[in-house]
Amino acid sequence: MPVAFLVASMVYILVSVHIGWALIQDKPIYKSISLGLLLVGMLAHTTLLYPYIFTLYGLNFNLFNVLSLISLFFLLFYVLFSLYRPIVSLGILAAPTAFIGMTLGYIGRAPYQPLTDVSVGLEAHIILSFAAYCVLLMAAVQALFLRLQIRELKHQTIHRFWVNKLPSLQSMESLLFDMILVSFVLLSIALGFGFIYVEDLLAQHIAHKTVFSILSWLLLGGLLLGNWRAGWRGKRAANLTIYAFILLAIGFVGSKFVLEMILGVRT
Repeated sequence: MPVAFLVASMVYILVSVHIGWALIQDKPIYKSISLGLLLVGMLAHTTLLYPYIFTLYGLNFNLFNVLSLISLFFLLFYVLFSLYRPIVSLGILAAPTAFIGMTLGYIGRAPYQPLTDVSVGLEAHIILSFAAYCVLLMAAVQALFLRLQIRELKHQTIHRFWVNKLPSLQSMESLLFDMILVSFVLLSIALGFGFIYVEDLLAQHIAHKTVFSILSWLLLGGLLLGNWRAGWRGKRAANLTIYAFILLAIGFVGSKFVLEMILGVRT
């Protein structure tokens, strides 16, 4: 396991330094090499994380493992979106995020109740929930950058240097709605599996998660409908995306932190 950690760490740091240097020096980013290295890093990250989640006693989704898994999904979707959108420069966020999440998962410890005798449907619900949360996290970050770009175009603020390093406003906005659509679809499927396979919401400390997830899902659906019917975009789309993420984050990571780290409840 230390070897996998070292390999992933070296890859994440190397790609972060390369993209950061290229942005500062206004040099080209080697997309193929960067994405290829990140695939190696993700493989090592997966090798490291797998035995922490799939234990001899059952599935371990404690807070630190969740953070590591989310950071891995974050990087995976960044690579996938980079294949058809000109957003490779955003790797300056994706690679360090994966490194931090992996490190927390590797060194962090939290109480947990192993999930035993988990059905395939419930496993699908859990993994899809993590994936949906991750893509919505990416969308929220994207929304913040979009707001920064819009503000810069209007006011010519001190953020001009960094804003100029971002992809074009049109590319950023198109990517935002790609992320919103993907997160909405993943969350829809995850909620569907949850309602079918989760038997007792209250006993499993997830009633509050379900409520916040549904609220976030409704907000995302409303945003997509508003974009289709009324052309919602720009600052309004960015704000609604951030609100949807906050709702899901409260029910997802926020509740896990309170239960595990403050109340000491094994979830």
